[in-house]
Amino acid sequence: MDYLIHLVILISIFSILAISLDLVVGYTGLLSVTHAAFFGIGSYATAILLTRYGVHFFVSIVAGIIVAAVVSYLIGLVLSKFNDDYYALASLGFGVIVYTIFLNWQQLTRGPLGIPGISRPELFGIPFKDNVAFMALALLMAALVYAVARYLVRSPFGRVLKAIRDDEQAIAVFGYHTSRFKLVIFVISAAMAAIAGSLFASYITFISPSSFLLMESIFMLAMIILGGLSNIRGALLGAALLILLPEALRFAGFPSIVAGQMRQFVYGVLLVVLMLYRPQGIVGEYKL
Repeated sequence: MDYLIHLVILISIFSILAISLDLVVGYTGLLSVTHAAFFGIGSYATAILLTRYGVHFFVSIVAGIIVAAVVSYLIGLVLSKFNDDYYALASLGFGVIVYTIFLNWQQLTRGPLGIPGISRPELFGIPFKDNVAFMALALLMAALVYAVARYLVRSPFGRVLKAIRDDEQAIAVFGYHTSRFKLVIFVISAAMAAIAGSLFASYITFISPSSFLLMESIFMLAMIILGGLSNIRGALLGAALLILLPEALRFAGFPSIVAGQMRQFVYGVLLVVLMLYRPQGIVGEYKL
């Protein structure tokens, strides 16, 4: 039972990441590979505030959101000037910069040693040390992010995002400042990713820069491509499938040395097959 609860918690956390990234990639058509950076910012904000200053967990979430929003605003000012491949390359560069800060700013992040001893949250005297209680919290946060994302994509703001994705020059003719819309959704997406980072840090109780490598951004992209771009339910489906897939491989009888490589191999095969036969993903509405 504890094992299933653990999986549900991970699916909830990565669902938040998948939903937030889908707002940028699926709905706006911007190929961003810097999402792990904002995931890491939320994690480090919570880890530092909890372990060094004893700040309340939910205050640390707000702090992580603010820091991620400020950083993403500065990054987004640059990225909003780019399109297509140039956007992806620039976002890649910023992701590397943030990871380098995590790794080398040792006075703040402890560098490669990471930050251990991160406490579980507590609200109105109710502790979330038990995994069942933490699962309820993670599911609640995922539901809130889902509701906000659903509202955004169904609003006039969401329709403009889709128009930017389909033909940015055409929508600009009607007087829309497309760079502003791209910047706003990038900041919103980063803030959501920071929430997932705070939950992740508190649940695992230890973080290090290795949790926020470029491969994590690729993993998040794989989630939304598999589940389906421009479909929030597809983001949830992709997160669930890619969390459960390596767990299924545990029971396939592969040696422990091979199991990790097999997971990467299966991810690659899945993406190649999807790109060939269903590039919009399982329930997607948009092709990269």
